[in-house]
Amino acid sequence: MRKKIMAALGLLLLAAIAYLALWPVPVKPVAWIAPAAPGYVGVHAVNDRLAHLNMIDLGREEGPEHIVIGPDGKLYTTVASGNILRMNTDGSAQEVFVNTGGRVLGFDFDAAGNLVAADAVKGLLSVSPARQVTVLADKVNGQPIRYADGVVVARNAGGKMYFSDASTRFAPADWGGTFEASVLDILEQAATGRVLEYDPATKATRIVARGLAFANGVALSADEKSVFVAETGKYRIWKIDLQARDLDLGAGTSPQAVVLLDNLPGYPDNLMRGLDGKIWAGLVKPRNPTIDGMADKPFLRSMTLRLPRALWPVPKAYGHVIAFNEDGKIVADLQDATGAYPETTAITETRERLYVQSLHAKGLGWLKR
Repeated sequence: MRKKIMAALGLLLLAAIAYLALWPVPVKPVAWIAPAAPGYVGVHAVNDRLAHLNMIDLGREEGPEHIVIGPDGKLYTTVASGNILRMNTDGSAQEVFVNTGGRVLGFDFDAAGNLVAADAVKGLLSVSPARQVTVLADKVNGQPIRYADGVVVARNAGGKMYFSDASTRFAPADWGGTFEASVLDILEQAATGRVLEYDPATKATRIVARGLAFANGVALSADEKSVFVAETGKYRIWKIDLQARDLDLGAGTSPQAVVLLDNLPGYPDNLMRGLDGKIWAGLVKPRNPTIDGMADKPFLRSMTLRLPRALWPVPKAYGHVIAFNEDGKIVADLQDATGAYPETTAITETRERLYVQSLHAKGLGWLKR
């Protein structure tokens, strides 16, 4: 009997090994070298400036992932349900402004007052003040835009729109949502993200730059000659010349593209222009030594996806937003180590308040400026 039990256990062990080594997974991990995490020192020294936020109750809604003050003076925010909410800046008079039927992540307003949305399912959209939804771009060079993420509208140059396509490999519509698709893309590190330009005058879309490991938030320089882009999967923020055409960032820096901030202590998400020349960035999760340790071990990353989701090395909750200037100097750092307001994606700054964006918070947090 003992021999039979041992044989059965041996077969189970072999089956488990075969599963962990051979079961098909959707990613084809690429080896890369993660820089040693800087830790919370220097300008990123641990603080509690993001703790004890004032809260705006959003009812059943959660995750004010992106916040913009519209031309009508109202506060607009996307939430996890797919709605875009509109309210007064104190949180009163809340209403659903629109639901595109997809999942809007970043958005901005054009000169005519249209809400220009990066919809992770449908592409680049325009929503008129009368709430009519129009698709501006869902393809580039005949290929689909799979994961529109952040967008910013130029105030000059004919109102051109610059937006990120986070991944050409993993579309949220195909992989269970934006979070699931982002995990797959960052785990794979194939660096297929790109920055696109849409010209409303010609209705043409072109590739500005490609080769980003999950292209995320975008913001324009003050002179609107460059775009800042968060590369979430490699903990850095680029500055790219808008005259670039199909520039391959996988080949490294060039006269048209430089890494402005490198080796951040967390995953950068949205970018938002603030006041006095600031650009706000949210570090949606802190670095994880297990994940960094697997950077040059593609096989281990494949094995990770074969484990139950509860065993994935997901980084802990940690509230963290920073502000930098166009020279790459950090000018503000706000943290909450408890992660009570989780997955902070950026700050929307007004003369009176700092509104804190979040992927999963149960309300909308804010601080007096």
